[in-house]
Amino acid sequence: MFNLNSLFLYLVSGIFILFVIIQALFFLIRAYREGVSTGMDKKTLNRTIKSSIAFSIAPAISILLGVITLSKFLGLPLPWLRLSILGAITYELTAAASAASTMGIQISEAITSPQTYVTILWVMTLGIIPSMVIIPLFLKKFQSGMSSIKNKDPQWSEHFMTAIFLGMISAFLGVVFKDITSGIVGFIPVFVMMFSALVMVIIGLILKVYRYKALEDYALPISMLSGMVFSIVITRIIGG
Repeated sequence: MFNLNSLFLYLVSGIFILFVIIQALFFLIRAYREGVSTGMDKKTLNRTIKSSIAFSIAPAISILLGVITLSKFLGLPLPWLRLSILGAITYELTAAASAASTMGIQISEAITSPQTYVTILWVMTLGIIPSMVIIPLFLKKFQSGMSSIKNKDPQWSEHFMTAIFLGMISAFLGVVFKDITSGIVGFIPVFVMMFSALVMVIIGLILKVYRYKALEDYALPISMLSGMVFSIVITRIIGG
């Protein structure tokens, strides 16, 4: 019987994640030794490592929330693998939902078919590979092109980047608004989005007024957690 949390899937995911951890430790040790050999103070190096660990906690919380969100539908191994190495909840959830919808099921349902699971896995995996190829091959050329546009016409360059950003946001807004014709229940994602945005605005005001910079790294996790809690409350109230 197909099991989303089978030992085999845990072993496969664990092998890849362990490889990435070993790779990170390898380069950390090499970098530390190189710093010492060039005469850098060990206290400075240790302080840098500790501060880097501290600043890594905030994005790690966001990743953990993504794993928890996806594990309800896809089990734990696949989200654990995808979001621990290369992935973001905004992309992974959208890709999984799109793949599931083409097979006539909702992402809110637990996956019971191995065919469906494999299809979702390939969509989530293959969809992100082009970026790994495009960035090292074409990023420098793209950056030089953007710099050229900015030098020729700074105002047009600003409008162009804004248009790209809005285009990306519009793709995700489609997922939020796609069910609003089904009644008040379909507006639950919209309400959750608005509440999360409100929390982010409040955090932004706190940062601007009180200049509490330590909060800046935790703005996204706080807004995500607030949105998740609010989604539970509003779903119970509306009955979705």
